[in-house]
Amino acid sequence: MSFEQRGRMPLDYHTAALPGSPLRFRGPISDSLGPCVVCVGGSETFGRFIHAPFASQLDSALPQPVLNLGVVNAGLDVLTNDVAIGSAMAKADAVVLQITSAHNMTNRFYHVHPRRNDRFLKASSMLRTIFPDVDFTEFHFTRHLLSHLHNLSEDRFGIIKTELEAAWVARMRRLIDSIDAPVHLLWLSNKTPDCPAPEGLGGDPLFVSQRMLDAVSEMAASVTIAVPDVVEDADSTKGKFFGPREEAAARLLPGPRIHDRAAAELLNHLS
Repeated sequence: MSFEQRGRMPLDYHTAALPGSPLRFRGPISDSLGPCVVCVGGSETFGRFIHAPFASQLDSALPQPVLNLGVVNAGLDVLTNDVAIGSAMAKADAVVLQITSAHNMTNRFYHVHPRRNDRFLKASSMLRTIFPDVDFTEFHFTRHLLSHLHNLSEDRFGIIKTELEAAWVARMRRLIDSIDAPVHLLWLSNKTPDCPAPEGLGGDPLFVSQRMLDAVSEMAASVTIAVPDVVEDADSTKGKFFGPREEAAARLLPGPRIHDRAAAELLNHLS
């Protein structure tokens, strides 16, 4: 059976837990976690729909273990608040920190779920004041909420977007500063950081621009940009493994060739 023929079969991610965390990480995870390279991020780092994500490739290529602590739908709230992730980064020889979206984190306008950062919990009084015409009980996901606000009023939405951008930069800088090991930033996406703003919200990492990346990259040991090349279709399921009704989600995430590029460049920085 060929690789492409198997593309619609779901993967067994062998998820595992770590002490102090309710989250499930991609396994296998070694019982003895000493010094290692720790990869943290969202669905892209986890390697959803990908048989060999970049972290697995690094684990095979480097002499020290590589721990994949990517979490599906994670934003900066998970990366900064989870006890197991914090403990692993404190012991790490190096940390690969994926650039995650700016909208999946609690901010002055709304709160997100502490573990599923894509889940909208409640609006603040400030957001209700700016959008008094919105019934916030109708929304369960941050992207759905923000799409509605954007369509309702681009001017008022601009206030929210500006806050998210500033909060993201501040929290990323605090996170990088809190890590003793060298931090290697990873942009793993179907779009480039300098991609022109689309008419809608755009793809992940949502709202993060080249300017914002520059504001945090000065604190990092390296920056890796892994995106599709000019002949590769970013909106593709080629080489991805997914179950029924997962095709739309699979199309949104980077494919195996982008993970290969990320692994190759990170290997140069980490070797």
